[in-house]
Amino acid sequence: MKNTTEITPTPLLDAIKEPQDLKGLSLQDLKKLSAEIRQHIIEVLSSTGGHLGSNLGSIELTLALHAVFNSPTDKFIWDVGHQSYTHKLITGRKELFPKIRQFKGLCGFTHPKESPHDHFHAGHAGAALSQALGVATTRDLIKQDEYVVPVIGDATLTCGVSLEALNNIPKDLKRFIVILNDNAMSISENVGAITHILSRLLNNPTTSKLQHDIGALIEKFPTCGAALSRQGHKLAESLKNMVSPAPFFEQYHLSYIGPVDGHDLGKLIATLDAVKHLDWPVVVHVMTKKGLGLQEALDKPNIYHGAKPFDKITGKFIGGAKKPTFPKLFGNHLLKMAEKDSSIVAVTPAMSLGSCLDPMMKAFPNRCIDVGIAESHSITFAGGLAHGKKMKVVASIYSTFLQRALDNLFHDVCLQELPVVFAIDRAGIAGGDGATHNGIYDIGFLNAMPNMVITQPRDGQLLKELMESAFSWGRPTAIRYPNLPTDEGEAPVKTRKLGRGELLAKGSDLLIVALGHMCETAMELQSRLKDYGVNASVLDPIFVKPLDTDLLCDLLTTHTKIVTIEEHSLSCGLGAILNHFLMQNGYQDVSVVNFGIPETFVEQGSHKELMNELGLSSDKILERIVLSFNYKKRTHESCSLSQSHQA
Repeated sequence: MKNTTEITPTPLLDAIKEPQDLKGLSLQDLKKLSAEIRQHIIEVLSSTGGHLGSNLGSIELTLALHAVFNSPTDKFIWDVGHQSYTHKLITGRKELFPKIRQFKGLCGFTHPKESPHDHFHAGHAGAALSQALGVATTRDLIKQDEYVVPVIGDATLTCGVSLEALNNIPKDLKRFIVILNDNAMSISENVGAITHILSRLLNNPTTSKLQHDIGALIEKFPTCGAALSRQGHKLAESLKNMVSPAPFFEQYHLSYIGPVDGHDLGKLIATLDAVKHLDWPVVVHVMTKKGLGLQEALDKPNIYHGAKPFDKITGKFIGGAKKPTFPKLFGNHLLKMAEKDSSIVAVTPAMSLGSCLDPMMKAFPNRCIDVGIAESHSITFAGGLAHGKKMKVVASIYSTFLQRALDNLFHDVCLQELPVVFAIDRAGIAGGDGATHNGIYDIGFLNAMPNMVITQPRDGQLLKELMESAFSWGRPTAIRYPNLPTDEGEAPVKTRKLGRGELLAKGSDLLIVALGHMCETAMELQSRLKDYGVNASVLDPIFVKPLDTDLLCDLLTTHTKIVTIEEHSLSCGLGAILNHFLMQNGYQDVSVVNFGIPETFVEQGSHKELMNELGLSSDKILERIVLSFNYKKRTHESCSLSQSHQA
């Protein structure tokens, strides 16, 4: 299916160079502008992919915010920044928008270096309320008077950090307006008791009428009616608590306004104008529809949260990977394991779709548990599940999400010596998601945990074997893998012994130690190095912890030059661990060159572009190996003489 690149004209949007340009527009013009923006987002993302549903649902809300407040003096603090595309379009970034999430292009989240209208990097949920409260407190300490407006989603309230921030909001905090963008979704459907508070909605006039009607009814009781009526407000208040979210927020000193139709610009602007004049903190509850404007996205909001390129007319996705991805293979194989073993249970913090757990969740809803955006809770909960060792627990979590639960990992799993298997998804470069989502630090903090096993499969076959073997090791185990296509493998699944590596190619001149999918690059280098007369060995350690020291020591008897290759931070990954091993064991005559990710924040781009820029493409690695070890490319004559000598 072909996707036309013709872009619909956007005359109103083209005239918006900064938010102040909205001030002179009529309500009718603002409605036309919202239609232009909606069409423009659909057309651009149909080619690039990106966060589609959340942005189609937040257009009118964003325009209303900018029409009423004065950014960047008034500070919009987004949680998460993936809903900020309209914000980017009207803050001077329209010309760059066709390269959203692309190499050297716009970040898919808010990014302070892009614009003064972006105040924080916002790639993960739960931070906005704490950040906004901090900003507002500083504002008051230095005696300024701008508005602070955190924009949160309904799923934000399943995050413990958000509740901690709510608990600290002072009742006299002025010019603090929380926008609750309620679309009943995060990425997957929201779960947990808190989300039900927001779904049991009656607006204020209805609840007030309810209280009045109850009082009138009680007064009709003979003899004691008047006395009961004086106490009737308590009953009315109790019933109001059951049907309205207002009391929930009022406990945290936030006056509740809403719900407001998030696609009615007139009502949004009028409401925001009104709450500007209140002298206490307020939450404005806005109801939006994720994916509004594209029927497919409206019908399937979870699938179109982070959309692949699609046909802008039909909404159908274009193309697809020829090979399955590591996460897809993980989800499929875990389901097969769960079908055979009733003791297997999986936990995910609101990422059942991204981590490909939806099939297991459908088949075994009691054994595949989504705890919402609650990374810390998910890890401690997994530890509780594993207590007594009656269940085989898999904690499926993105690498950068696990960072948010570091103490839970240490205190509630590793210290307790509980054999939880961590399926660490998105381990490596995150592509279009950029700096907030690159899973390139987990080996460092996992390696610091006593008794932790760290392993990474090079392909789908090895992934399945590690999954099948991990529970037999009886220790906390991390199986890390990227979101990249791989070979599935059809060989019988065999048991892998703890801490055993595998020699993929045997040579004598150079030892290449490559982690996970980088073994494919290592094998390519092994072939290309023959042009330089270099016969290289290739080692897949499989286990970063514990290292296969027996195999490594054996190889070091014949190799004095080593190259390590990994898609991880150089400062704390495989290379650093191997260097430490060599130093501790007195291997002073070994020359080592480490290839990995330098100490920098890696921005967005395609995996291929970023790997090349980081010096991790096969061409860049070969160039540096040749330079480091002074290898010389063989001429045609020398190749012929060598072949003749061998014959």
